[in-house]
Amino acid sequence: QVQLVESGGGLVQPGGSLRLSCAASGFTFSSYGMSWYRQAPGKEREFVAGITSTPETTVYADSVKGRFTVSRDNNANLVQLQMSSLHSDDTAVYFCNARRTRNPLPPIDYWGQGTQVTVSS
Repeated sequence: QVQLVESGGGLVQPGGSLRLSCAASGFTFSSYGMSWYRQAPGKEREFVAGITSTPETTVYADSVKGRFTVSRDNNANLVQLQMSSLHSDDTAVYFCNARRTRNPLPPIDYWGQGTQVTVSS
């Protein structure tokens, strides 16, 4: 079965760094674009960062640009999010997303269970 398992979340101080990982299985990883989304209490889920498979093109939300870096390893079926200069506003549950576009049909989306990131003193 399809699985996306996030790890690496935790408690960090403002200005600190954290690296999230997402391990994928059960589908052809290299055929999917990978993204990170986050959701804070009372807020809608928002896009954070994404990376396509070939070529490996990255996209970032304005709120994290210059602070976060997304990467992928197609041999290891792994996508990572390196987060630096963290703010309290970065506190959220972070979700891993896999998407395969298939225009004109709707895309195929898979989601992980999420990992909590808390930025606080």
